[in-house]
Amino acid sequence: METLIPTIAIWALPVLLAITLHEAAHGYVARHFGDPTADQAGRITLNPFKHIDPVGTVLVPIGILTLTTLFGAGGILFGWAKPVPVNFGRLRNPKADMLWVAAAGPFMNLIMALGWALVFKFASSSPETAYTLPMERMAEAGMTINAVLLFLNLLPLPPLDGGRIAVSLLPGKLAWQFARIEPYGFPILLILLFTGVLGAILWPLIAMFRFSLATVFGFYG
Repeated sequence: METLIPTIAIWALPVLLAITLHEAAHGYVARHFGDPTADQAGRITLNPFKHIDPVGTVLVPIGILTLTTLFGAGGILFGWAKPVPVNFGRLRNPKADMLWVAAAGPFMNLIMALGWALVFKFASSSPETAYTLPMERMAEAGMTINAVLLFLNLLPLPPLDGGRIAVSLLPGKLAWQFARIEPYGFPILLILLFTGVLGAILWPLIAMFRFSLATVFGFYG
């Protein structure tokens, strides 16, 4: 318990920002391409309380952190917010614009990962104080959770963003057939998670991404 509380405190802000800004980005881009649904629902906002899902934003990440901290168990740290409502039929070019709306979330996670990398670089190169180590650990958490959400959401599985991107890019008939997977997407994702397949797919990508950040920002040398 003594290590769990500081761990949750360090991860709370990065997880909250990663999940909520991901969703807000979808709404912003949807509005740009003609669908005001998210805007009318008050979901294009930096207010995290508009996006928090009690299970996906709070219970699931805390549960994974608890397992990892106390028992050395647990899988990939991930979570979700309340999905931003998007009416793809109201987009000016529904099939083509769907790509940009879907890609907005992962792109926001990429931007946040780069931002946390800058924070880590600043903290690691600053004179040591009582704040530098917590700042480094929070930046580490920020890079990790955003890398996870970036690559997780780019998996070509509806209703993940990568699945919607695939639907946008596929020819009409194939796109319609592929989109029919969506009701089964979340159960498939859970099976991949609990069988370890999801980790086997994502961890190499995350490791390469983290190595790239370290190289570009010069963390370790």
